[in-house]
Amino acid sequence: MKSICVFLGSSVGKDPAYMKLANQMGTTIARKGLTLVYGGSSTGCMNELANAALQEGGTVIGVTVQSLKDKEQFHKGLTELHVVPTMHERKDLMVQLSDSFVAMPGGIGTFEEFFEVYTLRQLNYHNKPCAILDVNGFYAPLKEMMAVTEREGFLKHSFSEWVLWSESPLELVEMLIQGKD
Repeated sequence: MKSICVFLGSSVGKDPAYMKLANQMGTTIARKGLTLVYGGSSTGCMNELANAALQEGGTVIGVTVQSLKDKEQFHKGLTELHVVPTMHERKDLMVQLSDSFVAMPGGIGTFEEFFEVYTLRQLNYHNKPCAILDVNGFYAPLKEMMAVTEREGFLKHSFSEWVLWSESPLELVEMLIQGKD
């Protein structure tokens, strides 16, 4: 594995633990010699993630859309910044550039991005690991929702078997490197 795509919030969130987790994840990815792929933003947790990886000498690739770049909400210190016309093309390029995917705390965009790559995996468009990096039980309701979905017969493959979960960036990155999923 060479690259990890991280989906997370462009806001800071209400709990300082979110920014701390973003910093730890960026640092961990860089220290493991992996490339970080993310949405390219210079705001909130996304900015913290990228800055932490860059401060450790890591390679950081941002993928953004023209409308966000026009508002100058993109990170100007990245190793690479790809600008595409649409969100669909953005997600497609992120999938192409990445060997695994991690969702961290974020909003509806984070959920949508994660579920798209998870769905693509379930449909055999790729076989790349999908993971969730949790903090303070942020994703506990999602885990329960997916258990209900499986229990009620709407999810054929166990979500818990196909998605790695951890509260530790180091543990999660090591699981991704080892290919545990």
